Amino acid sequence: MAMINKTIPEFKAEAFHNGEFKTITTADVLGKWSIFIFYPADFTFVCPTELEDMANQYRELQALGVEVYSVSTDTHYVHKAWHDASEAIGKIEFPMIGDPTGAITRGFDVMIEEEAVALRGTFLANPEGVVKVAEIHDLGIGRSAKDMLRKVKAAQYVAEHDGEVCPAAWEAGQATLKPSLDLVGKI
Repeated sequence: MAMINKTIPEFKAEAFHNGEFKTITTADVLGKWSIFIFYPADFTFVCPTELEDMANQYRELQALGVEVYSVSTDTHYVHKAWHDASEAIGKIEFPMIGDPTGAITRGFDVMIEEEAVALRGTFLANPEGVVKVAEIHDLGIGRSAKDMLRKVKAAQYVAEHDGEVCPAAWEAGQATLKPSLDLVGKI
């Protein structure tokens, strides 16, 4: 089921964040742009490369008013152990949510039931908790945080500029489009 323009699921979960365990709920997420980056499991192979990539973009995302939440079906305890053991994961400053019951993972429709792990799903939600970008990859295909940053900028631009849309590969500062009868057949 497509998540675009659907509200994020209600949840309450434990996370490892900045050396502490804390509870995060749907209410905590609302009010700012949010990225949920689901991944199969801690202590694996592609996952740390993706999370390190996101960690490298985190400051710029924060400057845009975006919070990042990584989510796997591991517990928050495992997240702490991985954070302490891995140089790549040690760079993470965003909350690492544990979802051992799979409730959040199922709520975003990225659970692989036979393996009890998540697909590589990335979701961008606006401050109202409505999903504006959804990207799902098979387990062997890593994602690009830089491209997600570009999508954040496009989603925020569209939200702030009623009637304008961003064309393919749009970057901040480039021309946008204003759909109208005059554009039909001219692009």
